[in-house]
Amino acid sequence: MSSGFRSRGGGGVIAEFEPTEVSLLRSLVAMILGLVSPGETGDDPLERALGIGSTEVPSDPVLARLFPSAYRDNEEQSAEFRRYTEATLRDAKRADAQTMLDTARAGRSELTAEQAQAWLRSLNDVRLALGTDLGVTEDVHDEIANMSKDDPRYPVFVTYDWLTYLQDTLVRALW
Repeated sequence: MSSGFRSRGGGGVIAEFEPTEVSLLRSLVAMILGLVSPGETGDDPLERALGIGSTEVPSDPVLARLFPSAYRDNEEQSAEFRRYTEATLRDAKRADAQTMLDTARAGRSELTAEQAQAWLRSLNDVRLALGTDLGVTEDVHDEIANMSKDDPRYPVFVTYDWLTYLQDTLVRALW
């Protein structure tokens, strides 16, 4: 198990990972990159050039979780907000994921404050995606504790728990 993250002063952090952990992180963040590829744009050339996208809530539950509706009680406002922001949000998520891919190394490495923030956002996206697929609730720790190690879901739940640990150590290192 890695030691996670710790502060190095000046806003940066030190990360320590085993080779297998880096491999797992790279695989998970690559999944996010595939999910947040550029979305659909309209037929209008100006809309395509400006990155104005679809107003539809994604049908994929993971994408709906990564790009939630801004106004739960007002579909029209939510659609307009989505139309003008989702492309930018997708770009930001891809940039964060790419930063994580570019800086994830086995052993000890130092991340700048900006890289650490990108890691934090990308780890959150990975946890949201995995948690949505698993149907994670607030009782996840009890569920893992009571789950048989022979349960085929066990490794994925343990991975989710490990990601939670990493995110926690990164938050503590940053603040």
